[in-house]
Amino acid sequence: MAQKLAEFKTNVHNDWCAGCGDFGIVNAIQMALANLEIPRHKAVIFSGIGCSGKTSHFVNVNGVHFPHGRLLTAAQGAKMCNPELTVVGTAGDGDGLGIGAGHFVAAGRRNIDITYLIYDNGVYGLTKGQASPTLKLGDKTKSLGNPNPNYSVNPIGLAIASGFTFIARSYSYSVKHLMNIIMQGIKHKGLSFIQVLQPCPTYNDINTRDWYSGFDNIDPKTNKPIPRLYDLEETGYDPVVRQNSQAELNEKLTQALIRSLEWGDKIPIGLFYQNPLISTCDRRLSENNPNYKENPPAYQKIEENSKPTTDVSKMLDSLEI
Repeated sequence: MAQKLAEFKTNVHNDWCAGCGDFGIVNAIQMALANLEIPRHKAVIFSGIGCSGKTSHFVNVNGVHFPHGRLLTAAQGAKMCNPELTVVGTAGDGDGLGIGAGHFVAAGRRNIDITYLIYDNGVYGLTKGQASPTLKLGDKTKSLGNPNPNYSVNPIGLAIASGFTFIARSYSYSVKHLMNIIMQGIKHKGLSFIQVLQPCPTYNDINTRDWYSGFDNIDPKTNKPIPRLYDLEETGYDPVVRQNSQAELNEKLTQALIRSLEWGDKIPIGLFYQNPLISTCDRRLSENNPNYKENPPAYQKIEENSKPTTDVSKMLDSLEI
């Protein structure tokens, strides 16, 4: 494992702030890829703008650094062009749920087989701590002149409404837990979303490491902190849809949404929802155009006149209204 993990590490200088949750997330990604024994040339990481944007520089696989809010579209395109790739997208809460929110919703309708992580610290860390879409209404971090005047986005709830087929949450300081969630997301055949809660030690003095650990809530009997985070798996929670039944689907979606609304003294992490029964986008395209599966764009031969050899007319005809 140690030798395999070393292959996914880079020598690029890392200048994140001391104590930033991004360190744990990158370690978890490296460990997940190593444990799954994914060939480095068949993995690619797309990252956006913000502190999380450097992720593609720190994992030794193919990487693309994209403009603000755009990485998810490119990540989907890469997977459709080359279905053999393991594609991981990494964005911040501002990048992914601010300017990138429209792409987030649209991606859920396609169910392309990629894994998308959003690093959630409640602030725009790279641009000096403005309130991000996930900061709660009325919260006033040390970087804000006034309390946040806007309601927050519920990333898990938005993923449920958009149609993601794997929806989970983890915590940047629980590296082993996050690694396992990432591995599950990559192995899932469909669109996976993982919200990663993380402290921002520089600008967010509310959702700190001590806050998540419960140091502001001491148990009077044991004189120990009561952690806010709890694992859904340890409660007997069942997130998986196992039958093509609208009743079961509604039940699993509803319970996931209810759990996503828990915040404060108790915050769930783990797998909220998984539906392996919904077909992926590439499978649906293959049904209309068998040549797509046999000869996807990345493997097509290009003739001298730059004309591809694969005929996609049947697939295009199926999209006509």
